[in-house]
Amino acid sequence: MAFVKVLKNNSYFKRFQVKPRRRREGKTDYRARRKMVRQDKNKFNNKKYRLVVRFTNRRVICQIMYATIRGDMVVAQATSTELTKYGVPVGHKNYAAAYCTGLLVARRVLKKFGLDETFKGKEEIDGEDYHVEDEENDQRPFKCILDVGLQTTAVGHRMWGALKGAVDGGLHIPHTNKKFPGFKPAEEKGQESEYDAEAHKEKIFGSHVKEYMEMLAEEDPTKYEAHFSKFIAEDIDADKLEEMYTEAHEKIRENPEHEPAEKKGITHSRSEEQITSSDGTEHVRSKKITLEQRRAKVAEKIAAAQAKLMEEDDDE
Repeated sequence: MAFVKVLKNNSYFKRFQVKPRRRREGKTDYRARRKMVRQDKNKFNNKKYRLVVRFTNRRVICQIMYATIRGDMVVAQATSTELTKYGVPVGHKNYAAAYCTGLLVARRVLKKFGLDETFKGKEEIDGEDYHVEDEENDQRPFKCILDVGLQTTAVGHRMWGALKGAVDGGLHIPHTNKKFPGFKPAEEKGQESEYDAEAHKEKIFGSHVKEYMEMLAEEDPTKYEAHFSKFIAEDIDADKLEEMYTEAHEKIRENPEHEPAEKKGITHSRSEEQITSSDGTEHVRSKKITLEQRRAKVAEKIAAAQAKLMEEDDDE
């Protein structure tokens, strides 16, 4: 068969369909999103809630939201930076912090809907499997599905910490323990898989961080001081970690409400491109001009260039 060269001619480009913006940016998996967002027709306009878990370089973000034609609507949100209020001033992106953030968003959304007294969740944290839907209640629990975005659902990932925290907080999220830390799949066909709840409990209370701190402090004190400088500044050593997270879990259950930050009351005054703030700081911000002003500016430049050329011709 002869080689046929594929020509991308005018007809091809006329029919080319551009992918959605967030697909082009590599931010959204639309195949997964369609499955999570699609609602049955016989359920009419019932909201389909999602627990959205995202990780940045500094914190964990957990949100309860639902999709509409206008976009996603956030019902409740919690970030690991809020854990400072609950006695966890540092280490805001590890597994234990992800668990605390999941627990916080679960208690917060249940309180918002008045379900916090009906569904208390699991108050004794032991790493064992817990499903709030298995308990006998007159009311059905608040159900949502896990949305992890583009993250790889690897075994032991921090996202499962946020999931476990939300489940222990009283939310009904369909899941299994196959991706939790401590799970061992069956080695041979016919054998049963194993789940070590104690290993999961240790991750929830930061035992892996504790072991690393102890190892570094013993083997390389200089690296320990650099690596855990914020822990040292807050007077937190390896022995205090478990107690810190235990107290944080109790405080979250006592008061999960979000406290908005106080407004600083700073005012700004503008003089052309110079902005002066009431706290004494100054900034330069370019002011956007209109289309007519831009065209006038271009016309002035053209006229100035033409005048300069005319002068040069006269000199010659």
